Amino acid sequence: MKAIPEDRRFDFVEGEVLHFDKPLHWTSFRLVKILRGHIHRKLGVRNFKVGHAGTLDPLATGVMTVCTGRATKLIPMLQESDKEYVAAIRLGATTPSFDMETEVDAEYPVAHITREMTERVLASFVGEIDQVPPLFSAVKVDGKRAYRLARKGREVELKAKKVRVSELELLDFSQTEIRVRVVCSKGTYVRSLARDIGAALDSGGYLTALRRTRVGDVRVEMCYDVSQIEEIVARAVLPDGDEAAAG
Repeated sequence: MKAIPEDRRFDFVEGEVLHFDKPLHWTSFRLVKILRGHIHRKLGVRNFKVGHAGTLDPLATGVMTVCTGRATKLIPMLQESDKEYVAAIRLGATTPSFDMETEVDAEYPVAHITREMTERVLASFVGEIDQVPPLFSAVKVDGKRAYRLARKGREVELKAKKVRVSELELLDFSQTEIRVRVVCSKGTYVRSLARDIGAALDSGGYLTALRRTRVGDVRVEMCYDVSQIEEIVARAVLPDGDEAAAG
């Protein structure tokens, strides 16, 4: 968790780029909404812009960048940064959502999987690849979010898109679960990568844990904790130019 220096003040109107360690089960929208609400109450302004530069699923944790005021114009540029993740992948099974949001729908053998085989498969995903997003994702289909259609049981066909995986390192191995470090481009779904790795191992795979450890040059150790939001907003520069006292 990043400490807040005693003399640090936050000018939310002029624009701040803040990095938080998003907790498990929080949506990206929830983090933005809480920060925006505190800023609204502190500054007494309406229609104040607060946005994030890259969604994190509720079942993922780690670096999430939030911009305020005039700094929201930087969001498109910030979204282009490469991301680093540490992911746990359960082998030998699949789920419709490619993670633990939905129940296991099929099981597969794992006795044939070796560390050497796994490392070869991981190497085959490094570079530019075609990736089909998960059905349970925010990708739009005819103007509607795919996850909304999937939850209604609608048949949805998503097109593959090109993404780039710069690094894919095996950190831990067992025949039923692996842990990997992934460095990838904007738009890469690590859930889809888990599914595809399982299939390439002649088995199944789905994501059981995901932590975004870096966005661009910002590592998770450099992020604020969400418990610090009140203190951050207490240090706001007020609209009349006076600085709010910390506390």
